[in-house]
Amino acid sequence: MIRKAHGRTQRHPGANDALTDVAGLRVGHARVSGAHALSGTTVVLGPQGGFVAAVDVRGGGPGTRETDALDPRNLVQHTDAIVLTGGSAYGLDSASGVMAWLEEQQRGFRIGLDPAQVVPVVPAACLFDLGRGGDWRSRPDAATGRAAVMAAAGTEAGAPVAQGSVGAGTGAVVGGLKGGVGTASARLAQGVTVAALVVVNAVGSAVDPLTGVLYGEYFQGRAAHPGEEVHREALRRTREAREESARRYAQSVRPPLNTTLAVVATDALLTRAQAQKLAGTAHDGFARALRPVHQLTDGDTVFALSTGALPLLTGEQDPAFAAQLAADALNEVLAAGADTVTRAIVKAVRAATGADGPGGVFPAYGELYPGAG
Repeated sequence: MIRKAHGRTQRHPGANDALTDVAGLRVGHARVSGAHALSGTTVVLGPQGGFVAAVDVRGGGPGTRETDALDPRNLVQHTDAIVLTGGSAYGLDSASGVMAWLEEQQRGFRIGLDPAQVVPVVPAACLFDLGRGGDWRSRPDAATGRAAVMAAAGTEAGAPVAQGSVGAGTGAVVGGLKGGVGTASARLAQGVTVAALVVVNAVGSAVDPLTGVLYGEYFQGRAAHPGEEVHREALRRTREAREESARRYAQSVRPPLNTTLAVVATDALLTRAQAQKLAGTAHDGFARALRPVHQLTDGDTVFALSTGALPLLTGEQDPAFAAQLAADALNEVLAAGADTVTRAIVKAVRAATGADGPGGVFPAYGELYPGAG
């Protein structure tokens, strides 16, 4: 049985505390080039043979591609890569570059006798960062996607994952502060690993306005209050940054558009329906770390992946209780998924670097609250 401490499953972060702690997954980032570009793409690349995938969309303004293929009722059972990208709907073109690269590797849904006859299914989701660098037309394209998937393929198995203002998080903003990419993992008592990678780009805030503490840290038992003077100064600087951003980019859309994206993965053997449940419960991690969340001007989307390397249950099981034991084991994966999403959001905000350019001023949390936490 699963061991518990104080009513909670015993968990420990994986070797990198990152999505790549799920064996077989690789992550690559690419940034759009240009002096006034602030956008990019992140690709999660699976092992040969792909992974089971599902999706759950809660935001009111989503931008996605190939997500219908992930419905458990539909034909394709495995996919090879997931694309998270900036550039709003324009940026979905980056998935074309990933698709072309996969075809060259003869990876995808097999159509004919020739191994080269494949159609790669590449689900993708985008976030809004248009114009944040100053150039409205600087956005990811197929070349950006190709660069990101090649960067993923070029990493070693289990490699650390770059965090902060990289890849799809290059132009991310959360509540007026700089957002970015964060990742976290948990190894459960039964040996299963659950991990998340989040691109934090929310209309809502990650910071408690009363204290300056990151919301997500309240759920980690480690919230450290930065002090009243530091918090007052941070609020003042944040207000000035928002006013200056509005002045510099007067043509910006109102209200602001955003979207937070996530990939939650496990090496536990899940059905497509179970993976879809994991994608849904992972949104709880958004709600703990971002307020408000799932707004009409967010397109919040979570992908869930299962590499299927490990069974949920090991050893002999009493047939009379097998279904209940399996449900308990799956519940542990679901709970860990939401928890790793929360931690990944905190890590993303802490790792972000501020941006100051013609598209706006977006200070980083670490600049406003030096030494906090």
